Amino acid sequence: MDCYPVLDLAAHFAGEWRLDREILTAAGEPVGEVTGTATFTEEGGVLVYREVGEMRLGGYTGPVMRTLHYRLAEPGRADVHFDHGGFFHELDLRAGCWETDHPCRADLYHGSYRVLDAQRWRQEWAVRGPAKDHLIVTRFSRASG
Repeated sequence: MDCYPVLDLAAHFAGEWRLDREILTAAGEPVGEVTGTATFTEEGGVLVYREVGEMRLGGYTGPVMRTLHYRLAEPGRADVHFDHGGFFHELDLRAGCWETDHPCRADLYHGSYRVLDAQRWRQEWAVRGPAKDHLIVTRFSRASG
């Protein structure tokens, strides 16, 4: 699968995206999903990601939301921070693909971004450690109109 270079994160991601997320066991068995929307807006030189959706996980169904701040280092690169200000990971999509790690207590999140074209991108997080062992796969597609 080829990667689609993104030379300007703010221009490429601006606007609304549909998101479809699968939560899988380490063996690949589905255990949950999220459907919703993600929007990127530029606010004071920061690309702000806001996600709103509905999660189905086991017997639970309910709303989910998340906000991340992509602090642009240069047009194709950013440092991603949680809404509370803590550092999450670096991101460089100038080649269209990126891999990164985020330690969370004793667990490790290994992330992979792949931009497929101007309308679609994918993000995966393999989570391993004493508290967690699963895969989170999110597919984003440009919201129409």
